[in-house]
Amino acid sequence: MQEHDNPAFAPALPAENEGAKERAHSSLWGALSWARDLAFSVLIAVVLIVFIYQPVKVEGTSMTPTLQNDERIFINKFTYRFGLATIARGDTVVFWYPQDQSKSYIKRVIGVPGDRVRVDGGEVYVNGQLLEEDYVPAINRDSVSWRDGEEQTVPRDKYFVLGDHRNSSSDSRTWGYVPRENIYGRAVFVYWPLDKMGALK
Repeated sequence: MQEHDNPAFAPALPAENEGAKERAHSSLWGALSWARDLAFSVLIAVVLIVFIYQPVKVEGTSMTPTLQNDERIFINKFTYRFGLATIARGDTVVFWYPQDQSKSYIKRVIGVPGDRVRVDGGEVYVNGQLLEEDYVPAINRDSVSWRDGEEQTVPRDKYFVLGDHRNSSSDSRTWGYVPRENIYGRAVFVYWPLDKMGALK
């Protein structure tokens, strides 16, 4: 009897080939799964950046100490755009500069449509009440009056905004109100530098 006719000595090559095929199939499936997960992650990141959060670099000192020059922040473009939240007093908003819409500014909302605003000797009054502004340190205050300290009513669909660094800010006291359609985001989070990382108040 020849050796290859004995079942005990049957060649093992088919089994090895089958194992190699299974390993190759497993590796291919793993690669495809990895590529799928990567594509999904990229898609989610694109959706977040395009529709919800946008990274922005702060330029200038008009919002110190809340925001410093060259800090990186995320702005939320979703809530205002789709009406999930209203623009409120105290919000730090990003908008196209009314006089040149190729530039964007970041300021704090002080007066919303219908509010009565008065800035007299650096003191800010909204609807007859002195505004408590703990975000404006004494060193950043000024004694400037806006429109001779007379009370003004914020027009419909417009906002009165100020920088936190009052003695070094170009804002509504200089160039007027911000139209609603110019406001495209709210500053929500500082992500750089790391020691400043955190939600904005």
